[in-house]
Amino acid sequence: MSTAPDKWRPSLGLVIFTVLATVAILPLVGLFFFRLYDNQLIRQTQAELIAQSRVLATIYAQEVAARLDSGLMLGAEVPPGVLPDPGDQVTPIRPSLDLTANDLLRRRPDALPALQPAQAAYVEIGAKLTPIIRETQKVTLAGFRILDPQGVVIAGRQEVGQSLAHIEEVADALHGQYRATLRNRVPDKPPPIYSFSRGLGVHVFSAMPVIVNNRVAGVIYTTRTPSNIFDHLYQERAKFVLAGLAVILGTIAIGLVFSRTITLPMRELIDRAARIGRGDREAFQPLKHYGTREFAQLSHSFLGMAEQLARRSDYIATFSAHLTHELKSPLTSIKGAAELLQDSVQGKAEGLTPAEQTTFIANILSDTQRLEAMAQRLRELARAESLPQNERTELAPVIADLRTRFPASSIEASGSLDRAVGMSGEKALIVLSHLADNAMRHKAQTIRLEAADERTTLRLTVSNDGEPISAPNRDRIFDAFFTTRRDQGGTGMGLAIARAVMASHGGSIRLKPTDEGAAFELQFPLA
Repeated sequence: MSTAPDKWRPSLGLVIFTVLATVAILPLVGLFFFRLYDNQLIRQTQAELIAQSRVLATIYAQEVAARLDSGLMLGAEVPPGVLPDPGDQVTPIRPSLDLTANDLLRRRPDALPALQPAQAAYVEIGAKLTPIIRETQKVTLAGFRILDPQGVVIAGRQEVGQSLAHIEEVADALHGQYRATLRNRVPDKPPPIYSFSRGLGVHVFSAMPVIVNNRVAGVIYTTRTPSNIFDHLYQERAKFVLAGLAVILGTIAIGLVFSRTITLPMRELIDRAARIGRGDREAFQPLKHYGTREFAQLSHSFLGMAEQLARRSDYIATFSAHLTHELKSPLTSIKGAAELLQDSVQGKAEGLTPAEQTTFIANILSDTQRLEAMAQRLRELARAESLPQNERTELAPVIADLRTRFPASSIEASGSLDRAVGMSGEKALIVLSHLADNAMRHKAQTIRLEAADERTTLRLTVSNDGEPISAPNRDRIFDAFFTTRRDQGGTGMGLAIARAVMASHGGSIRLKPTDEGAAFELQFPLA
């Protein structure tokens, strides 16, 4: 018997543990590898800067509109399609920065000297807004720069009077387009996308244009460092501990379900297989836990197959013992008679009379016929136990053949003989022939067959008016080699063959109680 190569293989428990551990750490992998949490913090920061900038832009626009009559100069005209439709009641600016995309730029360039100073009116507006942005900065920790239409800083803690017009996001805002960027804190090249600390060394910059009369009146330029993911995790440590406990408990629950539904039934099934291999007949009992429907089906199929093989093994052992015993008697008789005849011919013993020689030859021929009959029965038994192959027949033609085979008997038939049963005509004739032969050997004159349709089976009652079966023999008549007519050439295999044919086709045969003769009930599966 070939066996699997002897090499290391993971156990089912190890595989399940690895799967559960992987599932448990997937949330952390998502946080630190895909940077999803960093992105969320960055977009949250951008959303805050948009809200703060919009409030300041509204105040700034009101101040500019109030001074237009004094000759205040506006900036570039906003191109068509940039401003939202005046009929729209809601025009949100949605955060869109993405740390995993190509939005990370180098450190913000330094301010440059202004080509010309800001108008006095813009300087006045900047001075008026300075207290507001300083008070706001105390709470939001954001950096504010308010620029005039030329990009000159008119309010802020630093760079007042200098120009930021050369910065990319400011240049877009000076043409009426809102722009936000991520910039690195250090002047070196941006860290790679897979950098663990990429989200810790960036600034979020937001440039909000101020539009008055469809022209740019200035820019609210804000910046802020996003929340550090580790600081945020520490601040929310209680929630994350609860979330971790929930993941651990969920993993344990999943592990218990796997153990209950897969591991335990499989280990018990392996133990049953080992016990069956040692010959323990108690191992055929149902499992304590099946777990899943598939394991229940597998267990039922396996234990059923093992029990059937065990019964087959017992049957073969018993059959072999009976067959050896049955063959021993005629072989011994043939050998003894042949030796006596040989000794008589060779003059080693007194010569046998012609009558004695005739008797010995008759015994040899009788025992030879018995061996031939037994060999024929063995062939029929082997054919009976072969698997059926889409067989079907009706009982009416089978009974007609039965009458031809036993012309001396009166065979009466009635009932649903036109129903097709799941058995070949040859095998059905074997069964009925053995029942008829048995009846004839017990002096039956009439054999009656009554068929009744029972939806899924055809019940056939075969009775005769011969000698009744004695009570002690009723439990043994289906045993192989059991016969009460051995002196008449009976092999004791007829009813055993009939039962084997019926069982191999999903049918059955049993002896029915009766006051006279014998009666058998056969259940044929319908085709």
